[in-house]
Amino acid sequence: MSLLKVSESPHVRGRKSTQTIMRDVLIALTPGAIFGIYNFGVNALIRLLVGVFVCIAIEAIYQAAMKKKVTVSDLSAAVTGLLLGMNLPSEFPIWMEVVGCAFAIIVVKQLFGGLGQNFMNPALGARCFLMLAYTAQMTNYVMDGVSSPTPLAFLKPGGEAVGDPSLWDMFFGSVNGVIGETSVIFLMAGAVYLLVRREISPKIPFIYIGVFAGMVFLLTPGHNFDFMYMLKEVCGGGLILGAFFMATDYVTSPTTPNGKILFAVALGVITFIFRMFGGSAEGVSYAIIFCNILVPFIEKVTIPKPFGWEKQKKEAKGHE
Repeated sequence: MSLLKVSESPHVRGRKSTQTIMRDVLIALTPGAIFGIYNFGVNALIRLLVGVFVCIAIEAIYQAAMKKKVTVSDLSAAVTGLLLGMNLPSEFPIWMEVVGCAFAIIVVKQLFGGLGQNFMNPALGARCFLMLAYTAQMTNYVMDGVSSPTPLAFLKPGGEAVGDPSLWDMFFGSVNGVIGETSVIFLMAGAVYLLVRREISPKIPFIYIGVFAGMVFLLTPGHNFDFMYMLKEVCGGGLILGAFFMATDYVTSPTTPNGKILFAVALGVITFIFRMFGGSAEGVSYAIIFCNILVPFIEKVTIPKPFGWEKQKKEAKGHE
């Protein structure tokens, strides 16, 4: 009798391993991270390094203490740390970042069984936790020594006018925000790398962005059919970072084809609602973790029916 090997998701076909996938994600995040360092200086570099090394250390220490196999070589902890660092302001206190790393690795990931069993993206779970616990520090955006709001604060309907952001500045990235979200062009360079390597499917990010952009163009109060406003909303905040690098997480996104579509549509709708009608100018992080929680339900209702299943069902009813 042959033995079956059962392992946690992500289940990878072919020669790719978790380590090679995570390595490719790290490579893809590098352009956005480098631009973040250029944009915000040495403080950004420190936050990124702290995120990576603290997450690796916490995972290794926790697994060793729990007498589990230490798996930091799969690079998943490094990806979590880099993503968390890229989701922080450049002046965020380091000790608070360490707390966020511990929350991501221990609470969101390891307490649920480790890689493949976490129910939400660890980096985003930690960012939302930090936003709730240390709101003032998480919204203290400093660029060139000056604290100022992000472009989304100006774009939000009814928000304070802090200066009309240039679309080019938002696309290139020379605007305020968290370390790794400002530059669309450098984030897209990394996204193209992942798409070429076939590490992610284009279905979730493009449908997500398309639904959000369409709703902004058609339904935004005071900005209906405003194409320039729609482009700025797409380029602003963490939409590109979230759509390509976090919504596509293998573990916390659907695996069924129709499930991916439903998941992406829900992301676009919820992000629009949060951005336009919520208390904050941003909404990507909360939209993604909310939809992560919905994934089991989405998978259940979108499982493809086996060939002949409907016929068998009708025949069974006919014999009743």
